[in-house]
Amino acid sequence: MEFSHTEALWVLLLGSLLGFELIGKVPPTLHTPLMSGANAISGITMLAALSLIIKAQDNLPLLVLGSISLGFALFNVIGGFLVTDRMLAMFSRKPIRKQDNR
Repeated sequence: MEFSHTEALWVLLLGSLLGFELIGKVPPTLHTPLMSGANAISGITMLAALSLIIKAQDNLPLLVLGSISLGFALFNVIGGFLVTDRMLAMFSRKPIRKQDNR
């Protein structure tokens, strides 16, 4: 079964609206962990972009599309790791400083 362009746009539109509605219901305390997990999924997008670049050979539009996709996915993965690292640092214990009693 093959989708037409119109059907693909409808799927994109409905998926976007459903995602927006679901994310809107997430309590603020869960936004950071949810974003970290979602950004980690971008690793799959990186693999897809790399396979597109490999299979594109001399097709310039596919090379450009794969390169742009790879750049955005890489940016998202790095951002996800930085946010996760910052979030986990909030829960680490800070060393106790000795007070100077003079």
